[in-house]
Amino acid sequence: MSLMTADKATSSKRNKVIVIGAGIGGLATSIKLAKTGYDVTLFEKGPQAGGRCGQLMKEGHRFDLGATMMLMPGVYREVFDYLGIDIARSIRKDKLDILYKLYFDDGRELDFTTDSERMEQQLEQIEPGSYQRAKTYLKEGLEFYNDGMTHLVGRNFLNLFQFATLRNLALLFRLKVWVKHSSYVKRYFKNPHLQMAFMFQNIYVGQSPFQAPAFFSMIPAVELDEGSEFPKGGMYSVVERLLAEALDSGVNIRLDTPVRQICVTGRKADGIVLNSGEKIEADIIVSNADLPYTYRNLLPRGFMSWKLDRMKYSCSAIVFHWGLDKHYPQLEQHSVFLSDGFRGGLQKIFRDKSVDARPSFYVHAPSRTDISAAPEGGDTISVIVGAGHLDARKRQNWDALRDMSREAVLTRLSEAGITDMGDHIRFEVCYLPTAWESWLNISRGSVFGSLSHSLLQMGYFRPHNRHRRYRNLYFTGGSTHPGNGIPLVLLSAKLVTERILNDDKAQ
Repeated sequence: MSLMTADKATSSKRNKVIVIGAGIGGLATSIKLAKTGYDVTLFEKGPQAGGRCGQLMKEGHRFDLGATMMLMPGVYREVFDYLGIDIARSIRKDKLDILYKLYFDDGRELDFTTDSERMEQQLEQIEPGSYQRAKTYLKEGLEFYNDGMTHLVGRNFLNLFQFATLRNLALLFRLKVWVKHSSYVKRYFKNPHLQMAFMFQNIYVGQSPFQAPAFFSMIPAVELDEGSEFPKGGMYSVVERLLAEALDSGVNIRLDTPVRQICVTGRKADGIVLNSGEKIEADIIVSNADLPYTYRNLLPRGFMSWKLDRMKYSCSAIVFHWGLDKHYPQLEQHSVFLSDGFRGGLQKIFRDKSVDARPSFYVHAPSRTDISAAPEGGDTISVIVGAGHLDARKRQNWDALRDMSREAVLTRLSEAGITDMGDHIRFEVCYLPTAWESWLNISRGSVFGSLSHSLLQMGYFRPHNRHRRYRNLYFTGGSTHPGNGIPLVLLSAKLVTERILNDDKAQ
């Protein structure tokens, strides 16, 4: 299916651009290039745009299939401004005072909120003196964020010498990249529940705080500094706005059109071959498909595909989408249930590539701020349970793990006073790691963004956004620089378009 638009004139030396994949990165890249004067055609495997930021509609219930909140709203504004889109006018959003409610095994609850007085009251009840230490922890985390975004995350590195400077080496020490996040958080909190509360956010990008650097304390810091927003119509409204802008900008979008191969000759990518056998030539190709998948399946195998096989991958998830015939007002929009076996649960995910019998999990209830997400009298609930990524060396019975996870979630909800949710599930749609791999071509089903953010997989050491050999082949998405999550994917689109435009100027 093709969504046709008017032709646009261009003065570029390299006129014709093909973009593979209509995820957030592909759409944003297409918009900027089309507005700059390129002739852009975007090919999408599936029937709808959005990639991992998809949407499911069923029987009056609306589910976000990927991200469920707009974290780092400042990054959204920056990239949308770069694309010429007024995000404040084009996407209606609610700012959440309670970012999420945390539930602990001893029955204690904690509202993770931007209300400083409320946070102080709660933290002091749990651990006297912890509020001032939390302020210091968050101040440091915000400095990590600002320094990292300015000097490491929000820029291109064209060669090693741009990255390996004395200033950046000093910065890496300042950002605590050699300190484990779990060790770092213990400097500020003695209570294990507060330690969990201020480091579990690593799972947003598919990693464990017991392995990830302390740099990622920036996540709760920027959450509480900038807040979290939820768009009317769900996160898919971000995709819809980008899609509309792409069409208005002259991008030709072809849905239900899988790409089978990227054609290469010498040091150049010539075009693509579709599953139908049709060959289409291009001057520039940008792949928003999963980067490891692109190297393994669309290009001739070489050193980079061998290297990618040996890199570290983020975890996966078992996701339940439940259409309920009863409303549960006791649940906030975002709820996180943290098990006292938090560390052991993460070991099951990252070491054993499995799921813990009593897992920590996240619950999204979007109708708290947008009643259109559920039919009257009902509720729309999504549950995300962290899981190991696909690993042929492990015994992974995903049907059994799904059933165990569902039972564990319902049991934990019952302990929190929600005793009858299982009786009110009208329908269930469940996505397993195998589904993420087959549906979205995500390597190993690592739905949080394939490649993890280990020290040697960040900055210049992350796969580059231009192919080393084929100099007109570029990449955008979570597995190239700067990394995983919608805000960083938006930044990846900004960075890759800057690189394309600069490369063209240099010709």
